[in-house]
Amino acid sequence: MSDDRSTDPRLSGNGSRTPADVKRWRRYLADERAEAGVYTDLASRRTGEERDILLALADAEGRHAQHWIDLLGDDVGRPQRGDWRSRGLAWLARRFGGVFVLALAQRAEGRSEYAADVDATDAMAADEQIHAEVVRGLATRGRNRLSGTFRAAVFGANDGLVSNLALVLGIGAAGAGAATVLISGLTGLLAGALSMAAGEFVSVRSQRELLDASTPDPEASAAVGRLDVDANELALVYRARGMAPEEAEAHAAEMLAATGRPIVPAGTDDDHETHGTAWGAAWSSFCFFASGALIPVVPYLFGMTGIAAVLTATGLVSVALILTGATTGLLSGTSPVTRALRQLAIGLGAAAVTYGLGLVFGVTVG
Repeated sequence: MSDDRSTDPRLSGNGSRTPADVKRWRRYLADERAEAGVYTDLASRRTGEERDILLALADAEGRHAQHWIDLLGDDVGRPQRGDWRSRGLAWLARRFGGVFVLALAQRAEGRSEYAADVDATDAMAADEQIHAEVVRGLATRGRNRLSGTFRAAVFGANDGLVSNLALVLGIGAAGAGAATVLISGLTGLLAGALSMAAGEFVSVRSQRELLDASTPDPEASAAVGRLDVDANELALVYRARGMAPEEAEAHAAEMLAATGRPIVPAGTDDDHETHGTAWGAAWSSFCFFASGALIPVVPYLFGMTGIAAVLTATGLVSVALILTGATTGLLSGTSPVTRALRQLAIGLGAAAVTYGLGLVFGVTVG
């Protein structure tokens, strides 16, 4: 299919370009060069298939950059810096090169303006859409590798922040002294951390045991060659796994014709990586709950009391909620600002309810 936009007169160098065109093209060129550098830096920290994919993305960005160089001609000028997003992404790629950078790159590819720009070819606009999906796939691999432990860490930290802030504010509003608030906060920290750790251990261990129980026995494939061709139970295996009788019979016949192929696909390590290890999840949950739950107690550890302690604890927890929310947003490929504000609203909302109840109970008791 021909590209109608390639016939734009500005591509033929007839001088119809405007200063605004040149400025925009230079910005595109700088961004393409920056993105190519990001993928090259990421590739230097990878091996095998992921490295090849990232280098291919870098080459594609290089082709896009060449399009703008050709279009600019003598107006290409000195190399410019990309926008702040591209520069920030390049900085992160050079120093970290992890799943956070891939998640940011996914969002950057999704913001491409080429589909609405007459000077970008249809192929370039399509490339950017496909690049976003390629990066999404790479980022998903990274998310799967850390999701078990990371999930426990994020949930643990947020639970610690919200539950202990609510506890501390509720007890304080009810009229308890600073020492009582401090002891209650530290007790809530330890009790909650142990509870979270135990819960995560049982949850992840159970998930992994279910995966193991559902994974086919690889030794069963060795028995296929010894089955009676006319009367065998291989079709029952497929029927037990949800196939219709006719489909199961056909699949069994196919397997017998190709003796030695697995009865069903075996489970993969990715299944286990998605859930993480039970001890890793438990330890992360304990540590992050404890670290989160410690923050609301900090003002009381330093001898603060009354409204000053309440405001300080709330401020510290607010900052922590914003950070954890933004981090979750980055990893999930969504807006970190939206996730941060949502996390903040939920956390402070829960604390406000318990603080209000504490005031009510304090007045009632008084």
